[in-house]
Amino acid sequence: MRNNPTILVVDDDPADQFLVQEAMRTANLHYDLRLVSDGDEAIEYLYHRGRYAESRKAPRPDLILLDLNMPRLNGRQVARAIKSDPNFRAIPIVVLTTSRLDQDVEELYQTGVNSYIQKPANFDEFTEALRDLSSYWLGRATLPAGHR
Repeated sequence: MRNNPTILVVDDDPADQFLVQEAMRTANLHYDLRLVSDGDEAIEYLYHRGRYAESRKAPRPDLILLDLNMPRLNGRQVARAIKSDPNFRAIPIVVLTTSRLDQDVEELYQTGVNSYIQKPANFDEFTEALRDLSSYWLGRATLPAGHR
């Protein structure tokens, strides 16, 4: 694992962004969290466009936490764009959403996302979920060479 892996959090809700930050802090997880507010901003970040034109402002993420229901480009569109680009396809995407619809789960796995997690309502459970997923994707999983 890289010394300080980068996690890109794509979520339009500032309260959910704060929740991720607090859960990571509570779990004593020290990652380089990068927060973007919608799908368009996520694409700008990945392709170093707009305010992310300087690559040092947008390090390649080792993991993407993706919300589904966002304005502009939604999570489904972002997942399709990432998984269709060979430069980004190997980056694990974990959908972290409140949606419990079977059709969402099916569609997103068909798109190529790596995991689909329903956001726990309880802070302790949310913290444990982030601990588990980051431990797996940033510690245990073997990813293609050159990914990290």
